[in-house]
Amino acid sequence: MSYRVVIGSVLLLLSWGAMAQGPAISPALSYTRDIQPIFTEKCVACHACYDSACQLNLGSGEGAARGASKTPVYDGERTQAAAPTRLFYDAFGKRAWQQKGFYSVLDAQGSQAALMARMLEFGHQAPLQPNAKLPDDIVLGLNRENMCAMPAEFDAYASSHPKQGMPLAVTGLTDQQYQTLQRWLASGAPIDEQGLVPSASEALQVVQWENLLNAPGARQSLVARWLFEHLFLAHIYFKDGEPGHFFQWVRSRTPTGQPIDLINTRRPDDDPGTVVYYRLWPVQGVIVHKTHITYPLSPAKMARVKSLFYSGNWQVDALPGYGPLHRANPFATFEAIPAQARYQFMLDNAEYFVRTFIRGPVCRGQIATDVIRDNFWALFQAPEHDLYITDPNFRGQATPLLAMPGQNDDVGSVLSLWHDYRDKRNEYDALRRDSYAELPAPSWSTLWAGNDNALLSIFRHFDSAAVTKGLIGDVPQTIWLFDYPLLERTYYQLAVNFDVFGNVSHQAQTRLYFDLIRNGAEQNFLRLMPADSRDGYLDDWYQSSGQFKMWMDYEAIDDDKPTALKLDARDPKRDFAMQLIARYGELNAKPDPINRCDNAYCSRPNIDPALQNAEQALSRLASRPAAGLKVIEQLPEATLLRVETANGQRVVYSLLRNRAHSNVAFMLGESLRYQPGLDTLTIFPGVLSSYPNFIFNIPADQVPAFVDAMENAKDANRFEKIVERWGIRRSHPQFWQYFHDLSRYIHETEPVEEGVLDMNRYENL
Repeated sequence: MSYRVVIGSVLLLLSWGAMAQGPAISPALSYTRDIQPIFTEKCVACHACYDSACQLNLGSGEGAARGASKTPVYDGERTQAAAPTRLFYDAFGKRAWQQKGFYSVLDAQGSQAALMARMLEFGHQAPLQPNAKLPDDIVLGLNRENMCAMPAEFDAYASSHPKQGMPLAVTGLTDQQYQTLQRWLASGAPIDEQGLVPSASEALQVVQWENLLNAPGARQSLVARWLFEHLFLAHIYFKDGEPGHFFQWVRSRTPTGQPIDLINTRRPDDDPGTVVYYRLWPVQGVIVHKTHITYPLSPAKMARVKSLFYSGNWQVDALPGYGPLHRANPFATFEAIPAQARYQFMLDNAEYFVRTFIRGPVCRGQIATDVIRDNFWALFQAPEHDLYITDPNFRGQATPLLAMPGQNDDVGSVLSLWHDYRDKRNEYDALRRDSYAELPAPSWSTLWAGNDNALLSIFRHFDSAAVTKGLIGDVPQTIWLFDYPLLERTYYQLAVNFDVFGNVSHQAQTRLYFDLIRNGAEQNFLRLMPADSRDGYLDDWYQSSGQFKMWMDYEAIDDDKPTALKLDARDPKRDFAMQLIARYGELNAKPDPINRCDNAYCSRPNIDPALQNAEQALSRLASRPAAGLKVIEQLPEATLLRVETANGQRVVYSLLRNRAHSNVAFMLGESLRYQPGLDTLTIFPGVLSSYPNFIFNIPADQVPAFVDAMENAKDANRFEKIVERWGIRRSHPQFWQYFHDLSRYIHETEPVEEGVLDMNRYENL
């Protein structure tokens, strides 16, 4: 096949269709040039993810044309699974979406203007008082009950929700933006948007990767299926690719060189019902940070994949089928692929895999995130010390015990299914405990240290969470240690097999099993601690009702086998953490002197002296319990500090509130286990949340005054004075400039990670 034919065919397959079409475009007004930029600046921050109000997604022409729906994606009480409504996946074009219950926000209704036109007019007529706190009757965040007014219901909405036009409860459109949108809507809202077109270099790499995954042969087919199931969530980018160009793996009925004919199953491991071709198509629409989980492909990555999966003489006797049993146990389904290859592939990009199940793409996850602590570190067991990798006999005994629940969503069977899978998991944990007890005591070589993915920090922000490389913050209460069976189960349970549109049974089973996963990761770590300290740590992690949960649902830990690590008996966990940081300093991608001062030095070296002074001051707020720093009680989960120097430089810091709990072992009653006096703050340069809750803009020379005020803010009135002086409220005249500057900062510091942040959690402080 000639190069020209290759490029031509890839361009054909990637231009998989224009979005929803409207009347002929006026040369004076273009959706792509004039309309989408306004949506991106003022609308996408609330209208992009699954939990965008009324499912209205304004990140693309397809989303705008699709319109709105009264059916929420997030419904923890539904007894029947909902039909999926994934944009660019479950339907295409306005008519197809209307058959799924969506209604237009762009079409005029007889003599009435389009619903969007009326909502925008409603908002434009009632501007907010600059940088003032919003009225208390405007409910925001997760507690807001969206009416999702249809065109005929607008008048009732306007009457019952005064001052709640669009954009909602935030500095609105400029006069010019408002007039442009109204003119576009009045002209019939034409959409000229086209699919993203790859560069010649990207198109060539697309073909090379598709050829690899679609190569003939049983061994090749099994590897391709495993790779697809592990990369289906990824926003793929290529070495030397165009900035902002990302691609996604999908299953198609058609091979490379033909337009993609999407197989849109509910899960990536559902039966496709036909011959499958793995294809790469471009990620369409505005890139949103929450769902932007990146993964690099390059010639070096291809060589790595070939080395891991295609070397050796392993064979596939018969390809596995699909269905609930195969979904439940990927260890059995992909048994023929060497376990070493599977685990090493996941370790190479461990941050990506942990992000898939900790950060996204679920956009509203308190029922899932309340199973984890607000901050902890994650480490990984070296393959050569992982019995599942090294011992075929252990692997054979373990594999049948590693099946996961959630495939049967019968509501009446939740408890019986849960007990069956819990018992299998505990049988596996007993096998693991007893088998590892026969091995040499664990040492530093037990930990994988292959690259800078080896040390990860996780922060939970109530109903969302973030993952970043490096050991950030003070030594956390818990540390997780993943081995291959644990990492793969977590990924399949929370990413591959989790269905955001599933019913209450599916979601409950998933959440309950995640509790066992957390417990397993904690127990793995405890093997590194002195034997006589393990029960004490476990009692600290499972206080109060957690003791009952340990007795009822968890397998007993090994509290006899010693560790080979030499640790200070007075505080072995902290000593372990300090030795870990010192030993793996080159892998610890982000040193953290603000939260862990080196003697009296609490700022990064080699930065502007004004910023060094600012960081030194900010360190006074870090790692202190709320009992002695009362302002923590006033702070939301994720606050961003924008610190500006006199010469125009600025650095963005994340100020994260770590809420403390007696235990996180139960699905309900989180507030009953909350220990507010033990809350702490972590402060770190960078944007460590997809959902900013508030922004402070502080000149660097005023940071000491800001810190003084925070230390003295012992009640809400004093905190409000801080907000009034340095805060960027939703009503601030330059709100959008400051809000989008967070994304610009990501672009400057980690360009490939840039995306529009979500303001659905931005609080009314």
